[in-house]
Amino acid sequence: MTRSFFTVDGFFNDAAALRSEFDAKFAEPRRALANRFVWDYWNVPGQYTALRTPAWTYFSAALYKQWHTHVVAWGRRVLGCHDISPPWLSNYVEGCKQELHGDLPHGPWAFVFSLTPWQARVFTGGETMLVRDEVLDFWEQFTSVRSIEQGEILRLIEPKFNRLTVFDPRIPHGVREVRGTTEPRAGRLVMHGWFVSPRPFIEGPLSNASGSRAVAALIDDLSPVVAATLGSLPLAGLVSYQIVVAPSGEVSRITVLSDTTRTVLALEPERQRAARALRKHLHGWQLPKRNKPSTIVLPLLLER
Repeated sequence: MTRSFFTVDGFFNDAAALRSEFDAKFAEPRRALANRFVWDYWNVPGQYTALRTPAWTYFSAALYKQWHTHVVAWGRRVLGCHDISPPWLSNYVEGCKQELHGDLPHGPWAFVFSLTPWQARVFTGGETMLVRDEVLDFWEQFTSVRSIEQGEILRLIEPKFNRLTVFDPRIPHGVREVRGTTEPRAGRLVMHGWFVSPRPFIEGPLSNASGSRAVAALIDDLSPVVAATLGSLPLAGLVSYQIVVAPSGEVSRITVLSDTTRTVLALEPERQRAARALRKHLHGWQLPKRNKPSTIVLPLLLER
C-alpha cells in the first residue's frame, strides 16, 4: 500500500445490480421518462465537464443503502473515517474530463467506485490521473542526464468494474478525457465522494462504557505527546492505526492501516523518526483487563 492511493477490486457484491438499474433507465432512449431528467451537465470551462446526479436519489433506496453501509463500514475499519460525503454518480461520454486539481478541505481521503464495463469499453481515456510523488518533489530528485515522459509524471488508474479507488485528495488529480462514445451506457460511470469525520472506533469488550472512557482518556493525553514528538516538523495528513489490545490490557500489536502524512523530501527521515516514536508511545498504553482481546482503530489528523 502506498501513502498516496490504493485500490480494492471486487468491492461490492451487488455492483451488477447497481449497474442494471442504471442501464434500465437508458434502455428506451425515445421514451421521456422522469428519471432521465435528473442529470446535471456540469461544465466549468477549462476544468470540469461531466454528467452528474446525486447517487443516493438515483438508485433504489434499499440497494443504495446497502452500498452506502458497506462503504462506510469499510472506511471505519480501514481509514478510521466515520462517514462519507453525499456521493455523486457521474457519467463521462465524448469530451467529458476533469483537468488536474486538488480537493481541499472536503475530506482526508477521496474515493471513486466504478460501475464502468471497462473490459468492454469502446472509448479511450477515462482513467483517474494522479500526479506522482516524484513530480511533487521534482527538484529534490532532479538530475540533468535523465529525461521524463508522461508515465513518469502521471499515474493512471483504470476504473475497472466494481473497483474502489481511494486516494489522498490533496494530490493533483483528474480524469483523462473520454473520446469515442456519446452513448451513456457505454461511457465511464462512477460513484465518487470523500471519506470524512476521522474518529476512533473500538471493537470488542473495551467498547463498553468503562472501556470507552479508558480509551478516551489515553487519546486525550495524546495531544502533548504528538506536539513534543513532532516539534517544529512541518507535517500534515492522516495516519490511522489498528491497535490490538490483549485481555491483559497491554497492546499486543499495532498496524498502520493508512498514512497520508507528508513533509518535504529532505525531512522524510524526521517524519519516519516521529512515526517510530509515536508507535512506541502507543505500545506503552495500558488499558483495563478484559476476558477477550479488543481492537481500536485510531486516526490521527495532523494539519498545518
